[in-house]
Amino acid sequence: MSTADAARRDWQERLHQASGEAVPAAEPALQAPAGLRAVPGAGHVTLTWEPVPEAIGYLVHRDGVPVSQPDVDVAAVPECRYVDTGHGAASYTVAAIAAMELVGPASDAVPAAPLDGGPAAVSVRVDAAAVTRDLPRPWRYMIGSEHLSYLLSEDETGGRPIGAELTEALRTVREEFGVETVRAHAILGDDLGVYKEVDGQAVYDFAKVDEVYDTIMALGLRPIVELGYMPRDLAADPSRTVFGYEAIISPPKDFEAWSDLVRALVEHLAERYGIHELIDNWAFEVWNEPNLAVFWTGTPEEYFLLYDVSAAAVKNVHPELRVGGPASAANGWVEELLAHVAESGAELDFISTHTYGNAPLDWRPALARHGRPDTPVWWTEWGPTPTHFHGIGDGPFGAAFLLHGMKSAAGRLAAVSHWVASDHFEELGRPPRLFHGGFGLLTVGNLRKPRFHALTLAARLGDAELATVVEGDAGGVEVWAARHEDGRVGVLAWNGTLNQAQADGAPELSRAVSLTVAGLDGDYMVTHHRVDGEHSNIEAAWRSMGGGDWPADGQWDKLRSVNTLDELTPATALTATDGTVAVDFDLPMPGVSFVELTPVSR
Repeated sequence: MSTADAARRDWQERLHQASGEAVPAAEPALQAPAGLRAVPGAGHVTLTWEPVPEAIGYLVHRDGVPVSQPDVDVAAVPECRYVDTGHGAASYTVAAIAAMELVGPASDAVPAAPLDGGPAAVSVRVDAAAVTRDLPRPWRYMIGSEHLSYLLSEDETGGRPIGAELTEALRTVREEFGVETVRAHAILGDDLGVYKEVDGQAVYDFAKVDEVYDTIMALGLRPIVELGYMPRDLAADPSRTVFGYEAIISPPKDFEAWSDLVRALVEHLAERYGIHELIDNWAFEVWNEPNLAVFWTGTPEEYFLLYDVSAAAVKNVHPELRVGGPASAANGWVEELLAHVAESGAELDFISTHTYGNAPLDWRPALARHGRPDTPVWWTEWGPTPTHFHGIGDGPFGAAFLLHGMKSAAGRLAAVSHWVASDHFEELGRPPRLFHGGFGLLTVGNLRKPRFHALTLAARLGDAELATVVEGDAGGVEVWAARHEDGRVGVLAWNGTLNQAQADGAPELSRAVSLTVAGLDGDYMVTHHRVDGEHSNIEAAWRSMGGGDWPADGQWDKLRSVNTLDELTPATALTATDGTVAVDFDLPMPGVSFVELTPVSR
């Protein structure tokens, strides 16, 4: 029997044996979080509590109602600290969650109210001699993009070339942040002409896929191949679509034909790029957000079948190729997929899910409970908002949010893929104006938003993470510090909130920061870069020019000239006194500061 015949027989067996329903794992007996404390500060209440070992996150309740935002898809937070802003006196409780539907009992209630005033002072101490670990960089593995056929577009948005600028945006994140892979929808869409049926026979054409992936490879990136959406001729119901480009969200009319297509695609990619290239650098993700009816019209059982046959098709090309899912919205179906593959025997090399408006949850306890403690977790979509044309991502609120999420994920997630690199994006129609609340780090025209600058500053941190202590009325102030091999020390501090109603700022949350860096010797040049409403904020610069929908030709040049990462103060030479350098500054909310100390040779 040939290898191809053996593979086909294996697929057929899986088609007949695939379980229709996931088998839930034993539910852990969650305890109520102990030690809840509510500490009032200027404009906020900071809640802390003891961890619950089985928890992937925690639900904070204010007066018996979960604390959330209208534009946040998962209310739970991953860590044992929450800063509640913009509210008066309240009674707080906290409950642990072990999966999205597994919520434990609430803690004892604790009353608290924010302070009307106070010193609003924060002390930050960094020890340049105390390395805690190699600095994790969760943003480096993956970035999101609009469907990659957009790279081939010769159309324009706002007078700007779509394909060329999307290509340049991906090149930019590769070069500036070291991003390794790109994840996007619809590689099997009809716009790339992958699948047709002629006289009842399947015909494959991967020429346009080759154009897309050749472009990605030339940029030094590699694709995370999202297996979707459904080719029209293979769809059970081709009338069911999503997005402006009408991606088909139906299950296949023939699951065996779908598995044949997946196998043919992977075999073609292996032949074109090399099987070891695919093993080392690529991965395959089954569908996108099937737990939402807007993206999958089938049943959950049909998705699990789709997962099984897709994983089998990938693995039959080579068992070391990586495949995973469920690529779900709002942490959905993770527990269900883990239980399902335990029953069906399908391979699962990584777990992937999405969250917007909050830091990613910590699925490691659930993975351990399912006997998979070493399975990587990828957030293949993440950002400040899941809502198209929502303005909070364009200003400095998005910058502080990005840093909060990345630091939270550092060391526990293999990848956090910011969704997306560029505002060249057409899911619900092309951008109507320059600043429209787009998902991109870069605008149409590739201007750098505050979120981009925030990631630039995080990328400037050295490889040796440093011990940091934050004391006083910190509120939303967080700090990340690291040292380079040449002795440079970077201290990244930001002041944010998860309360989107305060995205434009809240004076009561501003803080006076006293930074001391110990473990130093000699003279240092100190630079201080800032992202806030007045610095490194291209949206504010556009407003100062009169705003409007799109810049005229001369305005593009002017915008580029002010699209800078700004220094708050001129560089200053300081000498370490008793091994310490001190820097004081005010940090608004939202705001980001990056203080870097560079040794000066004598």
